Amino acid sequence: MGGLEESLLEVLDRSKTLGFLGPGPVEDHLHHARAFARAVDVTAPPSRVMDLGSGGGVPGLVLAAHWAEAQLVLLDGSSKRCDFLLEAVEKLGWEARVTVLCGRAEDLGHELKLRATFDLVVARSFAAPAVTAECAACFMTVGAHLVVSEPPEELAGDRWNPQGLETLGLGPATLLNDAPRLAVMELRELCPERYPRRVGVPTKRPLF
Repeated sequence: MGGLEESLLEVLDRSKTLGFLGPGPVEDHLHHARAFARAVDVTAPPSRVMDLGSGGGVPGLVLAAHWAEAQLVLLDGSSKRCDFLLEAVEKLGWEARVTVLCGRAEDLGHELKLRATFDLVVARSFAAPAVTAECAACFMTVGAHLVVSEPPEELAGDRWNPQGLETLGLGPATLLNDAPRLAVMELRELCPERYPRRVGVPTKRPLF
């Protein structure tokens, strides 16, 4: 096991101790995160990646290790999780290419320096499909991909409404049924400026 692998496992062990990772061995979380890379590695590696609701650093930190030349943004709304992520980035020596943003995606998605600038957005346990799609699409360039962790097939149902996705500029979801299950969507048109709708908008309802 290389030094980077050991350091990454140490970081994820700490994340689990703090309660930022779910049940199961840390190695399982590592395997799950690497599946996000396999979902898009058939084309050129992404240059700018956002982990939406990064939490305990999965899959964002694992993808940063996988794509050593990529710039990553780890976005989370919890100050405690962001503090952990900042410590993790420093420990791994990635300050020059991995940024931690603490805030709500609904607000940050309207910042010009972030909007339509990522060629890959990933999300694991972020929110319901409609909310995830709405919060992710604004950060994506045309041709970018959104990759989202899915529940087991027997629990999934019809989660990604094509008409709702089209409203955001996204194409239909492709489901990868290997373990873990992932949904992959491509942005075909830039997300309309009105999305994502801001937190607390009285009329805000899920698109699907």
